[in-house]
Amino acid sequence: MTINNRQAIQDDYAEAFAWCYGCGRLNPSGHHFRTSWFGEETMTFYEPKEEHTAIPGFVYGGLIASLIDCHGTGSASLALHRKNGFEPGSGEEPPRFVTASLHVDYKKPTRQGTRLKAVGKVEEVHPKKFKVTVEVFAEDTLCATGEVVAVVMPASFGN
Repeated sequence: MTINNRQAIQDDYAEAFAWCYGCGRLNPSGHHFRTSWFGEETMTFYEPKEEHTAIPGFVYGGLIASLIDCHGTGSASLALHRKNGFEPGSGEEPPRFVTASLHVDYKKPTRQGTRLKAVGKVEEVHPKKFKVTVEVFAEDTLCATGEVVAVVMPASFGN
């Protein structure tokens, strides 16, 4: 189910790189996370499914980590794409990032049946390396925070 109807960076990833289990639009079994600009922040919205259960009534932490991971790399892609003079939907292929580091802190248990919102803030630390801080909310409750260090995907990944 798509909650975020804005143009997402993942919509523009090249087909060869659109298979990620978390955010790949071409992976039929994936989550299909979609990351977009909302002002100067990035956001991804997602409704966990019943199979994303840790214990009855609560969301599996691995799903939250996956959301933080993909939101971080998508946010870095948005930031570099904008720096290069483009926005999602411009017809220009965005840069693709991979995760160099992922850190997650779980703040509160996340109840099933709530919409998750990942909010990212991007900081460039090198022309090919970005740090993204992410907060994940279940409705209005902060349930997790994270930090993703994302690097531009090496050309060797496409070979």
